[in-house]
This record gives sequence, C-alpha cells and structure tokens, in this order.
Amino acid sequence: QVQLVESGGGLVQSGGSLRLSCAASTSIVSSRAMGWYRQAPGKRREWVAGLGTDTGPNYKDSVKGRFTLSRDNTKNTLYLQMNSLKPEDTAVYYCNIFLPDSPAVGYWGQGTQVTVSP
Repeated sequence: QVQLVESGGGLVQSGGSLRLSCAASTSIVSSRAMGWYRQAPGKRREWVAGLGTDTGPNYKDSVKGRFTLSRDNTKNTLYLQMNSLKPEDTAVYYCNIFLPDSPAVGYWGQGTQVTVSP
C-alpha cells in the first residue's frame, strides 16, 4: 500500500509563506497526475493545484501567482510553495497522486493543517 506523508503546515501570519511536502513511499516517476486539495472548516474539499503527465502545473484562480507546485522524482516528493498567504487559505491541505496501480481516486495523504492569521 502506497503511503503519502504530508508535512510543512503550521500557523503563519497573513502575507507569510509555507512550503508543504508530500513524501511518497514509492517512486512517483510513473505518476500520471498529482495535485493538492484543501478543505476549510464547514466546506467541501476543493482542488488547489495539479500537474499532469503532459501538462504543466495548473492552479485554482485564487492561488495563481502565489502558489507553486513542483515535484522531485529523486525524493519521491511533491511540493506546494505557498507565498502571500491569506486568511482564506486556512484549511487542511491534502496531496493526491495517481500511479499505475492506484485505486480510482488515487492515493491520498492524511492532511496537514495550514492556518493563516489576519
């Protein structure tokens, strides 16, 4: 069973930065899609950023220009660099990776809390 472990969340003031990491227990070289989602209290989980096999990173409009998604295949890790954070970015952030043997919904991490204070 593939495991994804997220880290890097925390409490930061508005305008601050955090870098989230999602470390996979297996190689992600063959991943055909990967991304980050978030879920704020009382809200549904929403897509934040994604990266496909033949496509560059795509971002939710509200994070464009502030967030950067990247991957390091040598470390089996997916990153989300978050700059100019806003209180509305407060949520639990989840990574999601599809591998050739993934279940239909891909593999999910356990989530990491990001809290942005005004």
